[in-house]
Amino acid sequence: MAPAVVNRDASGKATVRAVRIATPLKIDGHLDEAVYRDTPFMSDFIQNDPKEGAPATEKTDVWVFFDKDNVYVVARCWETHPDQIIANEMRRDNTNIVQNDQFAFGFDTFHDRRNMLFFEISAAGGRIDGQVTNERQISLDWNPIWDVKTGRFEGGYVVEAAVPFKSLRYNPGTQQVWGVQFRRHNMLKNEYSYFTPIPASVGSQGHFRAAMAATLVGIEVPPGGKNLDIKPYVRGNLTTDRLVRPAVENDLGGDVGVDAKYAVTRSLLADLTVNTDFAQVEADEQQVNLTRFSLFFPEKRDFFLENGGIFAFGSTTTTANVASDVPLIFYSRSIGLANGREVPIRGGGRLSGKVGRFTLGALNVETGTEDVTNTRATNFSVLRLKRDILRRSSVGMMLTNRSIDTAGRDASQTYGADSNFSFGPDLALSGFWAQSKSSGTATNPNTYRAFLDYNADRYAAQAEHLVVERGFNAQMGFSRRLDMRKELGMFRFSPRPKKSKLIRKYLYQATFTNIDNNKTGHLESRLTTGHFETQFQSSDLFFVEFNKQHEFLPAPFRIAAGVILPVGDYDFQSGKIGYNFGKQRNLSANISLEQGSFYDGNKTTFAISSGRLNIGPQISIEPSLTVNKVDVSRGQFTQKLVTSRVTYTLSPLSFVSALVQYNEASQTLAANVRFRWEYRPGSEMFLVFNSQGDTLAPGFPDLQNRSVVFKINRVFRY
Repeated sequence: MAPAVVNRDASGKATVRAVRIATPLKIDGHLDEAVYRDTPFMSDFIQNDPKEGAPATEKTDVWVFFDKDNVYVVARCWETHPDQIIANEMRRDNTNIVQNDQFAFGFDTFHDRRNMLFFEISAAGGRIDGQVTNERQISLDWNPIWDVKTGRFEGGYVVEAAVPFKSLRYNPGTQQVWGVQFRRHNMLKNEYSYFTPIPASVGSQGHFRAAMAATLVGIEVPPGGKNLDIKPYVRGNLTTDRLVRPAVENDLGGDVGVDAKYAVTRSLLADLTVNTDFAQVEADEQQVNLTRFSLFFPEKRDFFLENGGIFAFGSTTTTANVASDVPLIFYSRSIGLANGREVPIRGGGRLSGKVGRFTLGALNVETGTEDVTNTRATNFSVLRLKRDILRRSSVGMMLTNRSIDTAGRDASQTYGADSNFSFGPDLALSGFWAQSKSSGTATNPNTYRAFLDYNADRYAAQAEHLVVERGFNAQMGFSRRLDMRKELGMFRFSPRPKKSKLIRKYLYQATFTNIDNNKTGHLESRLTTGHFETQFQSSDLFFVEFNKQHEFLPAPFRIAAGVILPVGDYDFQSGKIGYNFGKQRNLSANISLEQGSFYDGNKTTFAISSGRLNIGPQISIEPSLTVNKVDVSRGQFTQKLVTSRVTYTLSPLSFVSALVQYNEASQTLAANVRFRWEYRPGSEMFLVFNSQGDTLAPGFPDLQNRSVVFKINRVFRY
């Protein structure tokens, strides 16, 4: 039933009505239009942390309006101490926005109680937008066109947001029913509150849980139009590369291309790209690797990121930076990159969205040649299909095909089926089976997994069974390790002291992992971990961890230059202690020290990660440092990785950022400097400088490669 503005039942479930307005709102962060005086606001937010179910300690007033073009969400956030509002992050999609005073909202535009589009705004005007698939798979890489402004008043701050209907996908029909959720984060008190009751176990992700959202009625969307976005670009570059043969010195070049989006229906989107260019993408952050397995680097290219959750398989994600043993059968970095070098993308297309209870994803990309890595023209295609079942569960299938491998090796296919079952807010069961096939081999190896995840506020448990058979090779995927059988068990106990003003929660966690060779049954890895942490009310965190590990090296392992560990079984153990300083501080970081035995010797690791020095809301310095000191029977070495990002934010839509990295293992010093300006909604200009030098050569650092790139694009909406 459509209420005047809001109805709540005894359990806290709510129905909200959007109010039509005749005149578009002026998005300026000031509530000076008459509509704010004439329309009742919604309030009465409910805590989920630290006191689940209690009224929020700070008042939040919310309005939802719409006109023929936009849906508007407006919040007036009251603060008892407005002079202590924490607002130091303005960069779009920067995760530090979560550590500011902020307001967030989410839309379930299909009202399927599974998927959400979410928007988060810091008190300084920084914004995050993203997609959530099946309430658990989160992607920050959906970047729609929308507008938001923040402002201050003597009692707090204001958020005004306008989201065009053209930026959203929803069910057919003019009259719409959506899900909606609002979240408020008070950083000074480290308090989260929501418009509807959210369990404490969900934490800060309540606006991702579509099943717990309020119902939004009264929305009337405009009749269907062309719904076409065309985004051409022009690029110019000056390049020096002394590592290729023949070497390139100050080579002047340029290119043009175009991307397009067409809404086939209101819920199904087609993307097309011609002569795709990713020159503006930020450089990868380097990592230290003291294992014998490959590192995982996240995708950063826009074309592959949007709707990335649709292509996630078996509850895994294609973008998270995790050291997971679960193989990905589709890893988009296999397209357009080879051995660290860019391979030109001639063109491609993608179809993604919903058709009734089905979710569809189809992708086809054609790449060109790259001489240095001897990469030939290749076709990549992916088909993903999921069917919603029960209340919040799904079953699906995926097929990938690569026409020809690098240097002319065999074509390959990978196909599989997966399922995800959710039972209430805390319990999930997922699994998959997949098989790879190569035209040059007779065998078709499999991989399969079953995973149980119970994650409540006080207790949590996980159980996993994973098998990756010898020879499994998803050419379009990523596999950290092969030919293994893995068993994992985890149990967590997290009590909350009832009367402590200092401590919010304790955490005791035990994890056991056992990995055998799938063919021989020989034990390859065993890891037992005990973890204890204290979470403070201030958002600081102290932890202690103990690890006992067994590793079998089936082949000599080159762990560093001139240091090779022999074949054999090794048992070692270590202890780790650390303290995380809350992001609300002007100076924050996660600091840890680990020391113990390592293979047949010893290792000491000191790390500073997620460091941040705030110099007002516009300037930040983010340093990190990792130092590994290793002493084993075959030699000793020290590895240092130093990274620093310095950012000057001119406005929420414009910034300059410099990423400088020194890696002692590769003897390189690299810099990536980017200027980005969204000069109109959806249209951007970039100026990028990249440089890498050899720190051991004479003339420190001796230049290896350098480039300067200018790129501008413009979106045209029809």
